[in-house]
Amino acid sequence: MKTFMFTILILAVLVCVWAIGIYNRLIALIEAINNNQRQIDIQLDRRYKVFESLIETVKKYMDYEQTTLKDVVALRNQAKTAQASGDEKARIAAENGISQIASNLNVVFEQYPDLKANQNVLQLQEEIVSTENKLAYAKQAYNDSLERYYAKEKSFFESMVVGFFSGKLDKMYEYWSLPEGQIAAKEAYTVKL
Repeated sequence: MKTFMFTILILAVLVCVWAIGIYNRLIALIEAINNNQRQIDIQLDRRYKVFESLIETVKKYMDYEQTTLKDVVALRNQAKTAQASGDEKARIAAENGISQIASNLNVVFEQYPDLKANQNVLQLQEEIVSTENKLAYAKQAYNDSLERYYAKEKSFFESMVVGFFSGKLDKMYEYWSLPEGQIAAKEAYTVKL
């Protein structure tokens, strides 16, 4: 009888240690997601500052920057408001709008030869490209961390622990991705010679 109770006690301790290990791994994955989200925020803030600098530099060359600045500021404000309210879908849509503006800037610069040759503008264009690349990498890292978390969370034993600690471990996140309209446009794109 004594060895049976001792065996039950040992099994209970092992199950507790096992559950704590799963809990800690899931918390680590959630923290990795939070860190990746902060990295995206850093790149988004950097992008906004580079846009402001670029627009200030090109103000003397064209009227386009007024509309662009207003659009970027409006989208940035939408993103900040959505972030404050916890609406990730609206935030992602606003930030994707800013990315769309960034991709159109090179076309506009082609129309202004003096502007194209300006060293500050060239440097800021490089910064925008660099920031967009870093932002894309940060978004991919974030989406990858979501995949790792969701895969782990849905695993058989892990899902039991998640069910028991659902308030702490059962999280839902929005993926960073292109809106459906942009995906369809890119899929339908053809090169015209």
